[in-house]
Amino acid sequence: MIDPRAEQFLSYKTGLKRELHLPVWLNVMYVHVAFACIAMASGLLNFSNRLLEKKRNLHRMNGYVYVLSVFLVVLTSGYMVPYATGGKLSSMGFNELNIIWPLITITALVHIRKKRIVRHRNWMIRSYAFCFTNLAIHLLTFVGQQGFGLDYVTSYTCGVYGSIVLLLLIPELIIRASSAPKDAQRRFRNL
Repeated sequence: MIDPRAEQFLSYKTGLKRELHLPVWLNVMYVHVAFACIAMASGLLNFSNRLLEKKRNLHRMNGYVYVLSVFLVVLTSGYMVPYATGGKLSSMGFNELNIIWPLITITALVHIRKKRIVRHRNWMIRSYAFCFTNLAIHLLTFVGQQGFGLDYVTSYTCGVYGSIVLLLLIPELIIRASSAPKDAQRRFRNL
């Protein structure tokens, strides 16, 4: 809304190996952002225990909306990757993200199909974290620029790889923190 033609962001895309067809790229970006928002909203909604208990079919359908949205985000990202700020190095990081996120999401889907509820939930926590990829990249880019005095392109490239680490680490901390009380209760009962 602030920069609908992404002119500020596109100004950092220099030295591209392929010609950037702006109208096509912008339309793909809009689809990418729209489905990222849908994934974020549907994923959040499905963490509601109330929805799961009272409207199981809605939870299931919403889950499929989430999975479809993830795959459409990854698909559109695949188009935009060659034009990534930071060139080939950033593109490789985005390709890693485009492999990791769907694999984690498929793993969550496999677990629910096998009725492994806790494992499904944990893998969904891992998958949902990747909805925050853009936020993590731009937060780390800001820290690189403001905190370490790096130029935008270097900060952005570091942000891409740093976000992968953060988005793999943070869900593990959340999962461990949420399961720690249950382990402590189990140990207490066994005393």
